[in-house]
Amino acid sequence: MTTKLSNISLPLKLTFLIFSMVLNCMGIVILQLSDAKITYEKLGFLESFKDLPIAFISLFAVNFISKIGTKKALILALTIVGICSLILPFVEVFWFYKLWFAIIGTCFAIGKICVFGIIRNNISDEKSLAKIMNSVEASFMIGIFVVNTGFGWLISSQFSEYWKFGFISISVLSAVTIFLFSRLPISEPVKLEKDNIIRDLSKLINPLMIIFLAVIFSIVFVEQSFNSWLPSFYKNHLKVNSFFALQASSFLALFSYVGRTITANIIQRFSLSKYYTLCLSLIILVLIVIIGIQFFDADDSKVLLFLFPVLGLFLSPLYPVINSKMIAQVDKTKANLFTSLIVIFSSLGSSVSSIIMSVLFGNQLLSFYSLYILMAVTVLFTISLIYFKLADKTFRK
Repeated sequence: MTTKLSNISLPLKLTFLIFSMVLNCMGIVILQLSDAKITYEKLGFLESFKDLPIAFISLFAVNFISKIGTKKALILALTIVGICSLILPFVEVFWFYKLWFAIIGTCFAIGKICVFGIIRNNISDEKSLAKIMNSVEASFMIGIFVVNTGFGWLISSQFSEYWKFGFISISVLSAVTIFLFSRLPISEPVKLEKDNIIRDLSKLINPLMIIFLAVIFSIVFVEQSFNSWLPSFYKNHLKVNSFFALQASSFLALFSYVGRTITANIIQRFSLSKYYTLCLSLIILVLIVIIGIQFFDADDSKVLLFLFPVLGLFLSPLYPVINSKMIAQVDKTKANLFTSLIVIFSSLGSSVSSIIMSVLFGNQLLSFYSLYILMAVTVLFTISLIYFKLADKTFRK
């Protein structure tokens, strides 16, 4: 079982790397299109064209994946991503970005359900799940680092007007990943004899699940405040150029990768709930330091360029740790449906966060950027404590 998972770990990591690059290029698109006089209000809603299709398609994707199989569904999603990334450099109109992100969001919903399904059908132990999920999700952070660094160099070079041609590299990577999957035998998730989403949802939903989904929403809400908008904060508030804004932001992804990699290697030694709470506490501590610098030293201090990335060390483990704790308790036959709920509430958290951030940026309230994030993290901390208290009571029964 472990050997089989190790054989497919590379294509699984490449899958998350690809989806990370296409999903998190939003920061670059916002940066470039804002220079082209597209308003922040329009750019804020652009995120919704990515996130809302993810939420809408997820439940339907469960039946689709069940019918054609996990491997075929994943290959189809990667194929569409590859084709779309090949087309994007040759299209100039703004409405195509909306269509492009909607298609990418749909493919991501299918891809994530497939990846989680593959992992759940090979591993049952809670801490082993946390280890594997942190390892695979770490590649998601590398995708953010690669896309920010790669496009940053391209934008700052003499070929800056051709920045969109960087998406062709994603097409090539998609082709490589499809080739790897096509040569690997993959165990398919157990198929349900009769698929009835409403009935299955009613069995899955309970008070613990509702609080868990609120935690997922809040984590992604906080993450998105950084992933898509930190480059624009660096450029507009800290007055650095586009290249440095992207490079500084890519270090957030690099620290996030380090955070998930460290977690994957040490998580089996600790209680998941205590480790999670420690990470949240450290996020709050760093944010308080940042706010202290802004309000008592200099609002646009360049020290902030180095402090914000540190948050990635402690923010990145939250999502895979909380997911692994819950998914280990879910029946394997319900793994795809459970993952679809994670995808839905993740996309809603991302979309709502980006809309609020667009208002913050549009009204030039960037001095309150870190204070706004601290408030969101405080809410997340409170909901998480409620979740762990309820989870301990439920899982002991």
